[in-house]
Amino acid sequence: MDLLNTTNTTRGGGGGAGNKQCNWLYFIINVMMTLVLELHLIWSSLLPISYSAAIVTHLPGFPGPLPFHLETGYVGVGGGESSEDVQLFYYFIKSEKNPEKDPLMLWLTGGPGCSALSGLLFEIGPFFFVVEEYNGTLPKLVLKPHSWTQVASIIFIDSPVGTGFSYSTTSQGYETGDLKSSEHLYQFLTKWMINHPEFLNNPLYVAGDSYSGKIVPLVIKGIADGNEAGNEPFINIKGYILGNPVTDQVFDNNKQVQYAHGMGLIPDELYESVKKSCGGNYVQIDPTNVHCWMDMLSFYKCTLGLNPGQILEPLCFFASPKPKEMVVGADGRRSLIRQKSSDFFTPLLPIPLVECRSYAYSLAPNWVNDNRVRNALHIRKGSIGKWERCSYGLRYSVDIQSSIQYHANLSEKGFRSLIYSGDHDMIVPFLGTEAWIKSLNYSILDEWRSWIVDAEIAGYTRTYSNRMTFATVKGGGHTAPEYKPKECFAMFKRWISEEPL
Repeated sequence: MDLLNTTNTTRGGGGGAGNKQCNWLYFIINVMMTLVLELHLIWSSLLPISYSAAIVTHLPGFPGPLPFHLETGYVGVGGGESSEDVQLFYYFIKSEKNPEKDPLMLWLTGGPGCSALSGLLFEIGPFFFVVEEYNGTLPKLVLKPHSWTQVASIIFIDSPVGTGFSYSTTSQGYETGDLKSSEHLYQFLTKWMINHPEFLNNPLYVAGDSYSGKIVPLVIKGIADGNEAGNEPFINIKGYILGNPVTDQVFDNNKQVQYAHGMGLIPDELYESVKKSCGGNYVQIDPTNVHCWMDMLSFYKCTLGLNPGQILEPLCFFASPKPKEMVVGADGRRSLIRQKSSDFFTPLLPIPLVECRSYAYSLAPNWVNDNRVRNALHIRKGSIGKWERCSYGLRYSVDIQSSIQYHANLSEKGFRSLIYSGDHDMIVPFLGTEAWIKSLNYSILDEWRSWIVDAEIAGYTRTYSNRMTFATVKGGGHTAPEYKPKECFAMFKRWISEEPL
């Protein structure tokens, strides 16, 4: 194939030698481009798109065969009917109870950009790392007693594209955002259901935590709209679950000051002063309001030594950090005050690394990036480079500043919902979540009360007439199942069975 126009023009005398040199140069470039094109065609043929799946019976680091059904695979999605440049990777674990009848759940991890494997390993999945000092050998896996897969089949998906093992065959495919990723997820579900028709009649729930609080309602709306339009297959969507959800910047971030005061982290005098000087707005501060800026600087000086993901646990940011919402507002921008005040903060007491909760995060890349593990998970060779637990270099657009209106829309359609918050999370304080739920103005059916696990108060809950249940998880952080797995499993098991918490 002639890829270049080899007609040359020369200037002045000596054109013959110049033409020969140019012709040789164009010939070499032509050959190189032809080789690149052929290599691309070979590459494309080696990476089948649309749909692929494989059963995983053994995992390196886990002794013996897996005692549950694990499937991994890719589903191709994209901008048009024939476009499948985006390849979304998933882990599917069948319910260990009764997969023929138990609910099916699609789980989205937050970020945006945190791998599904993070939710599977550190939150609600059936196995976890043995946390011990890394010695260069493959980290070991152990079963978890409070996996949500005991009562539901769960699809853990790497979304958006560029997260975990999900990739694009084109550069343009990596451009994504709130709206596009939710569209991709609807396409994913449609194609996954076609290839798993045995689950078409199972009740479906979409769930997630942290930044997924903005995405899950969009996905539910897409499914509902598709069903109403008569799209096939019909998806038996029943509701959604959100944990510590990013929802609305004003509600989420403006409650951090009130939360800190209620937890005894700042004194009464500072709280009263900052309320007055900032007028209750701690997110978008007038640059000329010097008094407010000084009060907020004092606020951050009081709280920067804390772990905002769980204020009772040590701040181990020298290990792999918690998700990005720890230092970034719901609009994707860092607070100037927090950015500047962090410059002078240094942990006063060194903490042994292995004793930090985040130490387990550092084990994940050592396990996932081992070729034996990648082969066992059936990862396409060459599709991505190094796996990261959370990828923050995504070409991602924050399209939705608030998802409250989507919740109102879904309430009108009658979907069930469970919204829960770890009450020791200062990233997305439960006060903010409670406030936007109240703003929907639905009447209360079951007034504020405690819910119990093993004869102890596990948190507090309230149920509204729009079939929305709000629950706090006592002692839970960002996100709650990582810190309180037993209590969160009990909460999920009761709610998914349509029992009161």
